[in-house]
Amino acid sequence: MKFSELELSEDVLRAVTEAGYSEPTPVQEQAIPYVFMGRDVLACAQTGTGKTASFTLPMIDILAAGRAKARMPRSIILEPTRELAAQVAENFDTYGKYHKLTKALLIGGVSMDDQIKVLDRGVDVLIATPGRLLDLFGRGRLLLNDVKILVIDETDRMLDMGFIPDVERIVSLTPKIRQTLFFSATMPPEIRRLGEAFLMNPKEIHVSPPATTAVNVIQGVITIRHNDGPRPGGGQKEKRHALRQLISHENVKNALVFCNRKRDVGVLHRSLNRHGFNAAQLHGDMVQSVRMETLAAFKRGEMKFLVCSDVAARGLDIQDMSHVFNFDVPTSPEDYVHRIGRTGRAGRTGRAYTLALPEDAKYIQAIARLIGKEIPRITLDGDSAPESRGKAESESESESESESESGKKGEEEREHAPARRRRRRSGGRGRKAAGDTKADAGRGPRPNEKPGEAKPEAGPTDGGRRRQKPAESADKPVVGMGDHVPAFMQRPVKPPTER
Repeated sequence: MKFSELELSEDVLRAVTEAGYSEPTPVQEQAIPYVFMGRDVLACAQTGTGKTASFTLPMIDILAAGRAKARMPRSIILEPTRELAAQVAENFDTYGKYHKLTKALLIGGVSMDDQIKVLDRGVDVLIATPGRLLDLFGRGRLLLNDVKILVIDETDRMLDMGFIPDVERIVSLTPKIRQTLFFSATMPPEIRRLGEAFLMNPKEIHVSPPATTAVNVIQGVITIRHNDGPRPGGGQKEKRHALRQLISHENVKNALVFCNRKRDVGVLHRSLNRHGFNAAQLHGDMVQSVRMETLAAFKRGEMKFLVCSDVAARGLDIQDMSHVFNFDVPTSPEDYVHRIGRTGRAGRTGRAYTLALPEDAKYIQAIARLIGKEIPRITLDGDSAPESRGKAESESESESESESESGKKGEEEREHAPARRRRRRSGGRGRKAAGDTKADAGRGPRPNEKPGEAKPEAGPTDGGRRRQKPAESADKPVVGMGDHVPAFMQRPVKPPTER
């Protein structure tokens, strides 16, 4: 089938042809006709199959016949991340360049005043993250009474990131009569329940089994043995060495390197640059303008490796991505599907390799259950589990110091724990009596010990320290108040004088 058979306008077809596309993907072929019909759609397709164009292309033609009002957008597209929202905005610019549609991009980390000015002029398409949209609505800068089309993209990611309460509120603010489109890469039961609540007699589209990986992505997992045991931060040196070794064996054009934690992104980024690899970093704690500039530079090919968190795992379309490296095994199997979906797009062949520690076996098994097949085990230099070699051991001190703080704290806790336990057993007594020996420390009196030689009997504890028994004189009966009579009570009393 050709795009010309999907009843798209001549202007849209010309823009699609200039973008280099001639045939629709399966999800586009099935979804576009139903969007034109005005039907609600619940679509599940692998990442990288062109879901974004499935709703942007027909929306451009539908919205071309009409005019937007101030502060009242005619359509809304909700995205879970800022980068994905910006990418959808770029698609509208690409495919709608021969139309006079207006759009607004509402994301955090950028000036709200500029966004308000665009809304005041009226927009046909509002592309937003849920938080910024509700923020502007609460300030009275946005009205949702005229929304005709509502698109909830990457719905499963919305669920993972905790955006569903915000999405439910946004849906409740839109008109009851509207067209709603759900697009997701996986279809857990929660997404289906949301579809039943938000959609009206939807057309379900499944172009691939839920949570499957593309057949043109070559996968592999390497198990790394280390001597640190299953502790936070353990095995990081060995994994960094194995990653460099793997990169040297592969013909890498460009690659995403995924870490589970933001602080590990910085550590690995510095390590790769120190060893001569051209790398940049991307994670959620970076300023939005820097995130956008970094992503744009990576797309232009200014750097070869992008070390990132899962903020880059969803929906980002980077042309001809040759490799994806999972430096950490994702704890959620669905995240694995999305990560490796950044490569092998548009029919190209890609490679995805995962570095795993022995304690990650349960996550690897969960991924295999989800995708329905085992991930092939691969070897480096004939070793199925390469151990730390000289290069890893010779990494600079500064790199090891910049490892995750949790690993360091765990080591310090283990170092000082024995001393604390000894102090608790000894009741907090820092010094022994002069006649004590080391052998006598921590033991009670011997059974044959004479009463005169026995150590003072320990009394009750007070804050971890043992109190000694009071002296013998304290056991004698006290007459009156004893020595504790206040001075003012010891003054002689003068008898009253007779008048």
